[in-house]
Amino acid sequence: QVQLVESGGGLVQPGGSLRLSCAASGFTFSAYAMAWYRQAPGQQRDMVARIWPGGTTNYADSVKGRFTISRDNAKNMVYLQMNSLEPDDTAVYYCSRSTTYWGQGTQVTVSA
Repeated sequence: QVQLVESGGGLVQPGGSLRLSCAASGFTFSAYAMAWYRQAPGQQRDMVARIWPGGTTNYADSVKGRFTISRDNAKNMVYLQMNSLEPDDTAVYYCSRSTTYWGQGTQVTVSA
């Protein structure tokens, strides 16, 4: 069965960096687009970044230039490098395949 397991969240000061990881299993990873979403309390879940099988990427306007999504098809991993973090980046971050499958989420808190 499809499994997505996120890791790497935590508490970071404004301006800091975090790297999120998502370990995928149960499907042909290299054939699918993968995405990171986030959901802040009381807010809808929004897409942050997506990476297609060929490596093309898309980003939400709010994170362009600060976040980088990447994938390692040999390891079935997708990553989200987050730099210059802001308090508004505070949310639970989810790894997703096709918005059908979701990980359990990892909390990112940006606070002084």
